[in-house]
Amino acid sequence: MFINNILKLWLLCFWLLLSFNAHSLDIITHPAIETTSLTTAQLRRIFSMRQLLWRSGTPIVVYVLPSKHKLHQKFTKKMLRMFPYQLDRIWNKLTYSGMGSAPIVVSNTQALVDAVMKTPGAIGYVENAKNNSKVHIINIKG
Repeated sequence: MFINNILKLWLLCFWLLLSFNAHSLDIITHPAIETTSLTTAQLRRIFSMRQLLWRSGTPIVVYVLPSKHKLHQKFTKKMLRMFPYQLDRIWNKLTYSGMGSAPIVVSNTQALVDAVMKTPGAIGYVENAKNNSKVHIINIKG
């Protein structure tokens, strides 16, 4: 009986762990972007507004969700491997020094997908974009 209860508890924990990670984060771009993969370092450069052009020479237009949005926080920690406040500091420094600008903030994920679909050179992030054929999904290496 004791082993049976332990097994049930272990299965419950395993199921909960899988359910929390069920929503994958996808990096999406405008369909015309030919890049198929980026490294974590490249992604960090793009979202910290340090890389401004795609390989083709097309200007990169970065779309993000508000800093307090749970998906933005998940993206920043999981994909960029930094905290949201660190990214905010980078953007503020660029903006207030006149050396660059912050990305375009949209209110929700649907607005982000719509903006990326319509803007040449655009990049953003959403959960589970695999069902959306109107955007291009980028693979992240490392």
